Amino acid sequence: MPGSRTGRPPVQRTVRRPAGASRPPRDNPVRRLHTRAQKAWDRPLTAYYLIFGGSLLITVLGLVMVYSASQITALQMSLPGSFFFRKQFLAASIGAALLLVASRMPVKLHRGLAYPILAGAVFMMALVQVPGIGMSVNGNQNWISLGGSFQIQPSEFGKLALVLWGADLLARKQDKKLLAQWKHMLVPLVPVAFMLLGLIMLGGDMGTAIILTAILFGLLWLAGAPTRLFVGVLSIAATLGVILIKTSPNRMARLQCIGATDPGPGDACWQAVHGIYALASGGIFGSGLGASVEKWGQLPEAHTDFIFAVTGEELGLAGTLSVLALFAALGYAGIRVAGRTEDPFVRYAAGGVTTWITAQAVINIGAVLGLLPIAGVPLPLFSYGGSALLPTMFAIGLLIAFARDEPGARAALAMRHPRFGRKRGARGSTFDRSPRRWNTMRRRASAARPSGER
Repeated sequence: MPGSRTGRPPVQRTVRRPAGASRPPRDNPVRRLHTRAQKAWDRPLTAYYLIFGGSLLITVLGLVMVYSASQITALQMSLPGSFFFRKQFLAASIGAALLLVASRMPVKLHRGLAYPILAGAVFMMALVQVPGIGMSVNGNQNWISLGGSFQIQPSEFGKLALVLWGADLLARKQDKKLLAQWKHMLVPLVPVAFMLLGLIMLGGDMGTAIILTAILFGLLWLAGAPTRLFVGVLSIAATLGVILIKTSPNRMARLQCIGATDPGPGDACWQAVHGIYALASGGIFGSGLGASVEKWGQLPEAHTDFIFAVTGEELGLAGTLSVLALFAALGYAGIRVAGRTEDPFVRYAAGGVTTWITAQAVINIGAVLGLLPIAGVPLPLFSYGGSALLPTMFAIGLLIAFARDEPGARAALAMRHPRFGRKRGARGSTFDRSPRRWNTMRRRASAARPSGER
């Protein structure tokens, strides 16, 4: 650069911008964060990680809260303080094995299990009513004793049976283009669902019947049921529900406890009110893990139906919002899997499982908050109870298998996890990269084939 006459470097003058010229837009951090979040949501493996990670966190946190909420109950029953935790941990271990098996099974095998699971569930639910085999717990005749302290509730497996069998049935009818006729849409799906509901209501379990009804309506909605047909089936179910509630003083008492702030005469709303007390005393960050007061005999079913109240007391608003966020993420991932697939069975099954878990979580949390009547259903993956945990974890395995089966997810998993036994050259060499690229493209080509359809 040539110097000036004085020997000093020339002064560079800033060029003034005309008055009417527009300035370049600044980088908005909020917009940049929104763009990154949107890209993260659109990644092929987002649903896979949300389902796997969300269900794992819910289960682990549930084990911690079961241990905390059940200690006093176990000691009052002259049992070791970790009695219920050990049983729940055993059920979670078996459920984890079922989850891994279900997540690795092909869609065709899932469809093949639909009828055997339905037949087994119906047989066990009928076996409950046989004297000497079925047993009553809290007034509901819906349990079978397995010896010792182990029991099983067959109606919990009825949810899984309805999801698999209903999804397979609707997928077959859609392949034959029969769902346009309302007779084929209702028969035999609705009669079989009503048969399961009848077997459940013989034992008096209204809560499980409500979840099964929600699954039925979810399948009909996914199948594209017309509004008149949908409203008709809903009206029949609502009428039967009103009759069952009116004819039961216990159910009428539960309905009257919605929004109650006082136990009332005869302490009819004792459980609902003390659930609110537990949530109210938790504050923002809670009283500390294990420091609940309501679990010392004041709150019935603290480790089962009302474990969310103990969570609010010990972990506060932050803990309860975390649980809600995990269930919301799980529900979003299930809806995404059902919406992005081209396989009708995957769409119906994923939608049915998502309806099942979401509806059960809403009913349980709504009862604890005093917004819904106490239905006696556990919080999925969170409350104590192996009979509810095992089929739910198998259903989560279904969602994971469906999320892995997406073409984009297949390709992404193939790039991250190459097949074992392939020789590798030096890091960064062409010999190391080219076989992986060829293997990835081959898996992408095979992923485009439809799977699980008959």
